[in-house]
Amino acid sequence: MPPTLALVQFQPRLGDLQANLERHLDWIRRARSQGADVVIFPELSLTGYMVQDLVPTVARRPRPEDPIFGPLFEASRTVDIVVGFVEEDPRSRFFNSAAYLSQGRVVHIHRKVYLPTYGMFDEGRFFAWGDHVAAFDTRFGRFGLLICEDFWHVSPPYLLWLDGADVMIFPMASPGRGIVPASPKLSTARWVEAVVQAYAGLFTVFTVFVNRTGFEDGIHFWGGSAIYGPDGSLLAQAPYSQEALILQELDLRAIHRARARLPLLRDERTALFQRELARILERRELPKAPPRV
Repeated sequence: MPPTLALVQFQPRLGDLQANLERHLDWIRRARSQGADVVIFPELSLTGYMVQDLVPTVARRPRPEDPIFGPLFEASRTVDIVVGFVEEDPRSRFFNSAAYLSQGRVVHIHRKVYLPTYGMFDEGRFFAWGDHVAAFDTRFGRFGLLICEDFWHVSPPYLLWLDGADVMIFPMASPGRGIVPASPKLSTARWVEAVVQAYAGLFTVFTVFVNRTGFEDGIHFWGGSAIYGPDGSLLAQAPYSQEALILQELDLRAIHRARARLPLLRDERTALFQRELARILERRELPKAPPRV
């Protein structure tokens, strides 16, 4: 059966894990009652985005015995869940992470590999960098997870594509900035939609972005979560600037049709890419030390 994805865009309460957990469980119940197979939440959905100095106090390790993750593990026995959280590793490093839970266990965790430190962003000050990008198998096919800034760099989606991901999921916390003349869209919405749609068509995969909404520390998050098909077509989109739950069935046969018409994956020359990347990196010499006097 084709999987049905549920996208949950909502406003987490900053730093309030228990309140956010209860909202997650409520959204999951609602999505499950409407036939969802996978319920996807935004970036840092359990904590809110502007955690900053709260990072050590809201960090969790996703284990069944954890009081926050335990109920999510239990809920995942009947529906798969993608949840955003602050992860603490065994050496007390903290990551901006997203976990894919299914049938009471962790299937995959992605740690954000690109931490923005420009404009209003200062993630590199509070989080450690992730260092791994990989697709993973689910009971509905092979998926990939990236978090917000990750997909602004072409290499992580490209790696997921080469690693076999047919569905790419991008949880986000994208603030609204800029005005598009004669349009209801913010410029950030226009750019995100264009990039995610482009990946769908270029890689002939389903792409899904789930953005949060509401205000936090005076910052507006614009929502607009969407799903694109492997031909780049828009399949479903949530409204801007309000909480919403949208569901969309994925016809995975569309991947076959798209790749029959546009065999980009077949024709990809990975050995050429590897060789040329090695050549480029070899040409980058480290600055030489000044001569000794």
